[in-house]
Formats: sequence, C-alpha cells, structure tokens
Amino acid sequence: MPIVTLTTDFGEKDHYVGAVKGAIYSELESVRIVDISHSISPFHNTEAAYVIQNAYKSFPKGTIHIIGIDSELNPENKHIALLLDGHYFICANNGIISMLTSEINPEKIVEINIHDRVESNFPVLDVFVKVACHLARGGTLEVIGKSIEEIKQLTGLKPVVNTDGNQLIGNVIYIDNYGNVVCNITKSLFDKVGKGRDFKITVRTATFAKVYSHYSDSINFDLPPDRREEDGKKLAIWNSSEYLELAIYKSNPKTVGSAATLFGLEYWDTVTVNFTN
Repeated sequence: MPIVTLTTDFGEKDHYVGAVKGAIYSELESVRIVDISHSISPFHNTEAAYVIQNAYKSFPKGTIHIIGIDSELNPENKHIALLLDGHYFICANNGIISMLTSEINPEKIVEINIHDRVESNFPVLDVFVKVACHLARGGTLEVIGKSIEEIKQLTGLKPVVNTDGNQLIGNVIYIDNYGNVVCNITKSLFDKVGKGRDFKITVRTATFAKVYSHYSDSINFDLPPDRREEDGKKLAIWNSSEYLELAIYKSNPKTVGSAATLFGLEYWDTVTVNFTN
C-alpha cells in the first residue's frame, strides 16, 4: 500500500488537513496517509526543511511526501516534484528541499505543469494531491512536469568558518516542542574544523565547553538524587540528527522555562564556537 506523508503549516484548528486527506482518499482509497507535522511555523521554510530532512529517512523507499508550506503558485514560486534518495517530494520551489539536495543529488526534478487542467486556489489540495495520487498509482514524473536541473536554494543554511580555522559561526534554525534550540552546525563539520581541540560554544547568555551524546550524560548518577544537578541544568548535545542542540535538562517551556527562553534565543540568532590550540 502506498504511503503519502503530509508536512504543513496548516495547524489543527482549520479544515485544511482534513480536506487534503479526504481528497487523497477520494482519488485513491488504497493509500496510507501519515502526518509528519502540521505545526510548522507559518511560511517558515527553514523549519519545514529541517523537519522533513529528519523525518523522511524513517519511511520506506517509494514514500510520497507532500510539503504544504508557502505553496501558492506565482511566477517566483513554481511547483516541483522530485525523486531523491528513493523518495518522492512534492512542494513549492521555495528552497525547502535545498537542505536535502545539499547532501544528496536528486535523481530527477520536474516543474509541475498540470495547472491548466486543475482549477485551484488551494494548490496542496488540488495540485499536490493529484500529483501524489498519480505517483502512488505508479505514474512517472515526466507525465506531470518538465525536467529541470536546478532548484531555489535557502540562503544561510551553512555555518561560516573563519580564515584561521579556529572559529565556527552558525545560527539557530529550529526550536522544538521542549524549547530546545537546534543550530545549523553538524557534528561532522564540528569535528572537521575542531580537529579534537578544546572549544567554547557561546550564545547570548550561555557558554558550553562540552557536547554530550545524550541528555542524561550530563547528570552524575553516582551522586545521591538530592545532590545531583538536574533541574535547570544547561547542556549541549548532538541530537538524533547529529546537529548541535542547546537544551535545559527536562525542561518544560510552560513551567520552568526552556533553552530558548532562558538563553534568550530566537530563530536565526548566532551561535559561535571558538576552538583553542
């Protein structure tokens, strides 16, 4: 049974998600629909790129991923479909997919050209669903679009390394449900630049001199519970996607606060790593 995933900024209040699912089932009953997220911040392409990059790999090859963020068709925001890493992606050509293509070359990209056959002011519902169901039936990309070689790139996704090779400057690209702050610094880049040297990570009101592999690695379980530093402990970790993440141990943004609030961090704030010899 084909799988179609949905990643949107539609939220849960309105009818949009239900309408898209209904349209898919009306076209093709024998399909499985999986929600990745409908809580992407409105029109937040970088956030959407991070979420889909780290979710799609868990699905089987051949899965079809609809990405419904900033998808209104206009001369500068065409619609595309592509095959990458054995998965199909359907979205606007607004840079969202460039985080994936920076690591893996697409096998094929087409600019969708079925709009003259579909009357729509809700492209995710009318155009993206048509394309997804066509692919789910075993159809090819060539039937629904013309081949293109390049797609729009999101700017500023990559951190900057200074000329001396002792400083790495990144940015906040995502804040998760726990208020943990994800930076665009990957472990592979950190290790390549750092070469095993000591370091200090600096953001607004906090510094870090160690990066853990798990949240609980920051807690000394050899101490009795009443002597452990747990509540409110700040830490840096390599998250499950191997991005640098700044966190508060067992934080709750609604009660004790989070890394984002306690460190005063917002999207695109600077994160600096200084390496010492």
